[in-house]
Amino acid sequence: MGYQYWRLDILKKLCIDAFLKFGFSSEETAIITDVLLTSDLYGIESHGMQRLTRYHKNIKKGIIHINAKPEVVFETPVSAVIDGHDGMGQVISYNAMKLAIEKAKKTGMAMVTVRNSNHYGIAGYYARMAAKEGLIGISCTNTNAIMVPTNGKSAMLGTNPIAVCVPAKPYDFFFDASTTVVTRGKLEVYNKLDHPMPKGWAIDENGRVSTSAGHVLSNIAKHDFGGILPLGGDSEMFGGHKGYGWAMVCEIFSSIISMGTTSNETGKDGRGLICHGFAVIDPAIFGNPEEIKEHLSAYLEKLRNSPAADGADRVYTHGEKEILTMESKDAEGIPVNDNTMIEVMDLCKDIGLEFSDYFGDYVPPESSFKGNPI
Repeated sequence: MGYQYWRLDILKKLCIDAFLKFGFSSEETAIITDVLLTSDLYGIESHGMQRLTRYHKNIKKGIIHINAKPEVVFETPVSAVIDGHDGMGQVISYNAMKLAIEKAKKTGMAMVTVRNSNHYGIAGYYARMAAKEGLIGISCTNTNAIMVPTNGKSAMLGTNPIAVCVPAKPYDFFFDASTTVVTRGKLEVYNKLDHPMPKGWAIDENGRVSTSAGHVLSNIAKHDFGGILPLGGDSEMFGGHKGYGWAMVCEIFSSIISMGTTSNETGKDGRGLICHGFAVIDPAIFGNPEEIKEHLSAYLEKLRNSPAADGADRVYTHGEKEILTMESKDAEGIPVNDNTMIEVMDLCKDIGLEFSDYFGDYVPPESSFKGNPI
């Protein structure tokens, strides 16, 4: 299986038409589509438009409620807790971060947590929302249990990503990473490609390193033993306990203080039950925001100009590659896996869209791929 390259406007039209067919409003559709395609533009295939089919399945199963009305259930001038009532994660999270930004502009800093939500896409999207307003943004989430804690063999935590975005020139400092070695989406991509995973990504039900993405995904879907390893790997020697610890930090700032559902209890009884955390800090509470921005920008430039290791081209700073990737995707198109295109073709048939209206005469090759375990 290979990749086809498609213009951004084609994929945008597909996503908009699909989410409208799902039953979302025009405003909600625009938010969801922007989150997904921003991921594709950043080169994060696992969280981009390949999620269309998964979201549709979750809507049909009743896990995602299209008409949900998120509710603020606790609030102070600097904080809020939102019950998402099983709505679409991107819509809930976009509005939660907007609320955090509004509060931080008034008080200097704010935090909003969310419970009873669903998958929200890339954490960095929401952190960057704050940076676009000259603020420091932080975003984290728990997920379905997929991470095996250090010295364990049962998945107890999610991939639990955290993102931080701070205004800088010419590129914001933009860090967005899971606290697992890789995300579930990365395993889904390897499963579609029928490629063995690198050793050190995941373990099987016996606690042994596995290279079969399909086998590990199947175990996760059945809430069986095995899963993805924490950042740092399968032992304390190389820092696996640090990834495990950071996952707990994300868990605390999403599910614990919101009184929501911890990773190991999510995805049960026909509900997603995912929790998120959003924090915003106004640099003005520490001094002149422009001077702080210049100070950070100068240091980032020194990092980029620092000596490169043998065999490396140069040092990059967090967020730089995303900008460079966006530029290349604008010029070359966004790569979409052939197996994802098979899913899209089936989805179009299911919801009454004409596949050829978007992709012309292209027909995806036949594949033995049976779909990722959900």
